[in-house]
Amino acid sequence: MFDLADLQGNILRGYTKKPHVRYLILEVADPIAARRWLAASVSGRSDGVPQITTGNWGANRPDTCFNIGLTYEGLRALGTPSASLEMFPNEFVEGMTARAWKLGDVGPSAPENWPAPFNEPKRIHLIATIYAENVEQLDEIQERALTDGRALRLLAIREGCSFPDDVVHFGYRDNITQPRFEGVHDPERYPDKQPRAPLGTVLLGHPTNLEGLKWRVPLPAALGHNGTFNAFRVLEQDVAGFEKYLDRAASDLLEHPQVEELLPHGAEEKIGKGLSRRAALREIVAANLCGRWRDGTPLALSADAPDPKADLTDFDYVGESRCPYGAHIRRCNPRGGQIVQRVANNSRRLVRRGVPYGPAYDPAKPGDRDEPKRGLLGNFIGASLGAQFEAMSCDWLNLGLQDPRITGSNDPIAGANDAGTSWFDLPLKSGGSIRLRGLPQFVRTRGGAYTFLPSLSAIRFLGSPTI
Repeated sequence: MFDLADLQGNILRGYTKKPHVRYLILEVADPIAARRWLAASVSGRSDGVPQITTGNWGANRPDTCFNIGLTYEGLRALGTPSASLEMFPNEFVEGMTARAWKLGDVGPSAPENWPAPFNEPKRIHLIATIYAENVEQLDEIQERALTDGRALRLLAIREGCSFPDDVVHFGYRDNITQPRFEGVHDPERYPDKQPRAPLGTVLLGHPTNLEGLKWRVPLPAALGHNGTFNAFRVLEQDVAGFEKYLDRAASDLLEHPQVEELLPHGAEEKIGKGLSRRAALREIVAANLCGRWRDGTPLALSADAPDPKADLTDFDYVGESRCPYGAHIRRCNPRGGQIVQRVANNSRRLVRRGVPYGPAYDPAKPGDRDEPKRGLLGNFIGASLGAQFEAMSCDWLNLGLQDPRITGSNDPIAGANDAGTSWFDLPLKSGGSIRLRGLPQFVRTRGGAYTFLPSLSAIRFLGSPTI
């Protein structure tokens, strides 16, 4: 049975009108008190522990939203029966730090470089997320969540805030495409004309797009059914380094013998009003690395210049698409384009929820020694961490196995690049390409955890006096 009221909110429908987000990273201090806390979070009472926001908002949109995810260590700390724990998938049991090699978390992104509390993953038991319109609401919900003082111990806070027009730190318009699910209507999202995804893409106990396959549901059904998994990631973004690379790439292209094919003289105004030739080349490089112009225009629809009239979601990579094979959005989601692992085109789709942290980059202060930390607090939600999130991260982002023309290269924006070996091909109209080299690593992992997002029924089960 499918009931939106049994799902935690923000899985199938995003909290698009809640710009402020705070993550409370918690440890179970007293298992009995923690189970009482869970029971109180779904009690329907408004005078204590914040109530879990469900997927059924009804006519009245909530002022604030509150949701939780539990790690394997958290489930164990609560006293979940061992027979149930043994039914969870290996990647969830092992946790994110143990799976670093699958995710490209090596070198600067390796777990040994993660700050507290992520340097002690076994202590991270529960991640509570608060969504609100202002910081005062975040403070009020946090105080209510931790008033007990016995159940949960606060290890750390991570906080972010959405920028206007869904722009993120690298300057791109984001939050454009998400899977549409069969039987679920979300009127506030961009219309995405990709095939509708079966509920089993994200919810345990439902059919997937792989014929005859359902992911195993941990028993009892009250615990596993309608649950899902989340890869929570703290991703630090080197925006200053990204802009410097665009400068260098544009300067190199100005001297390239085929630059006229990439940017004919006089075409600069189409890229942006008043842009110099070098500035226009910077934007061409940025667009190709991502697969979209920074205003969101897909290269698959308008490869020569941004087009404010272009449909942001109605495009594909069938035939001779002008979007590079190695572009970030094409690597993450090949849509209907031909790939080596043909059956995998739509099997690794994920629900992505993310919010920037840190102040917006000020181009007037490039290379400031005191440049603040900034990045993305990301959530990548799916029914199988291994077959969806890890497979995408390993096979597609960091190995390029979906197409032999990019195999051996990393994602140009989010991949574990090394300036000494990295490369990216800019396609030309003639069918040739210009190879860019020396891409540094722009995104570094600074923490994270694999969590299970239980249904409301599961929270009641986990909150019972004796599990």
